[in-house]
Amino acid sequence: MSEQLHPAAPHHLPFFITGPNEADGLTVFTGLLLVAAIFSVGILYWKLHSLPERMAHKSQKLQFELVAVLGLISLFTHMHIFWIAGLLLALVDLPDFGTPLRSIAGSVEKIAGAASESDVTIAPVSPATETVAPRAAGTEQEEVRRHA
Repeated sequence: MSEQLHPAAPHHLPFFITGPNEADGLTVFTGLLLVAAIFSVGILYWKLHSLPERMAHKSQKLQFELVAVLGLISLFTHMHIFWIAGLLLALVDLPDFGTPLRSIAGSVEKIAGAASESDVTIAPVSPATETVAPRAAGTEQEEVRRHA
């Protein structure tokens, strides 16, 4: 503080009262505390907002994508019901219908005698082996009778 005090001022002033042209330590500390608090609350908000997505990360791909879309919708619309729906969806384990259905489809293909795509091999056709046989007379009428 300056040497000359106002005559009405007390002789002992608290630490947060500064003289003219001096840095106010309490205001600087309060400003830094405010900036730290804003960043802390922002980080807490983002962690809380991504909670359903982090929970669904261990589940199936479809469930994870649904939870992620619900989280984005809630973020942009500010409707918290989408976040709650995403959280509930992340908590529930959806049954895996895809694996048994693929197994059933494979078994049905084997029963029907159909070859799967990996079993089919296509042999190249050379122009020398490719011949067209002439049709005999009357074969067209027989084919029409068979299909009718």
